[in-house]
Amino acid sequence: MRFGGVPVAAGLAFGLVLTPLGAAVADPEPTLAQAKAKLDKLNDQADKVVDRYNTANERYKKAKTTYTKLNDGYKRKLATVEDLRAQVVGMAVDSYQLGEDVTSWPGIVGSENPAGTLAGLAVAGQLAQERAQKLAVFDRENRGLKGERDKAEAALKDADKERDSVQKERSEVQKLITQQKKLLKKLGAYNPGNPDSVGIKYTGPASGNGAAVLRFAYAQVGKPYIYGGTGPRGYDCSGLTQASWAAAGVTLPRTTWQQWAWGANRKVDLDDLQPGDLIFSEGLGHVSIYAGNGDIVHAPQTGDVVKVVKLSAYGRNLVGAIRP
Repeated sequence: MRFGGVPVAAGLAFGLVLTPLGAAVADPEPTLAQAKAKLDKLNDQADKVVDRYNTANERYKKAKTTYTKLNDGYKRKLATVEDLRAQVVGMAVDSYQLGEDVTSWPGIVGSENPAGTLAGLAVAGQLAQERAQKLAVFDRENRGLKGERDKAEAALKDADKERDSVQKERSEVQKLITQQKKLLKKLGAYNPGNPDSVGIKYTGPASGNGAAVLRFAYAQVGKPYIYGGTGPRGYDCSGLTQASWAAAGVTLPRTTWQQWAWGANRKVDLDDLQPGDLIFSEGLGHVSIYAGNGDIVHAPQTGDVVKVVKLSAYGRNLVGAIRP
């Protein structure tokens, strides 16, 4: 059999001569577009993982605060109970030191002032009863408080386990992100950002709270995207939205999922956006701030910085928006 005037067998032999035995053909270097596409896909996955990590971390911090508060209260009440116990023990010792016969009829009759002794015993008995009642109350409260502390401790352990499990998943994604960062650096497309960036001035159409939000957000432009970042030297997407709205006096939850749930009664149509509105991508893996005139400001992904882009060039499917 011949192909192009050269016997096939001869052509194969010629190829074997040119290609050393056992040599592998190297994969071609990925193009910049391919590298970015791979990074985008990886970041879509990472956004969700990191958001779960942030959510678990918030639950952990809340559980830890609750535990600490309950445990401190438990210790204070316990000290009070111990003090009452010491008072009751002191009363018992005082009664013993008066003599075992002090409460017997011979002791009372033989006393130089039996009426005074009876009055003293009545007062002592009343004090003992009052203190015993107080002790019972505090013991009961202490047992209840200990139960609450144990619940908080259990919640703390659960939150700790959840955080650890998400941390492990996040670590795996972070390894892949590191590989992509190296690739982008090699291709000259990695932007480390400037943690000390003073940003740019907002001159858009926002007013009121929206203006305060966007003045802050624009002042962060140029700072690096950092997973879990809440500023001031870098942000992730929800960290930026939270910090920006805090500048307007509005407290948002930490994560995109929490912010979306928080805004359940504040949703607005994507065709009716106003400056300051929060825009969420499909899957709730990302959130940005509408700046007006078709622009958004956001912290996009690893290897990039807080920036202003056109919403039309955003490149993600949108699920909706809220107006804090």
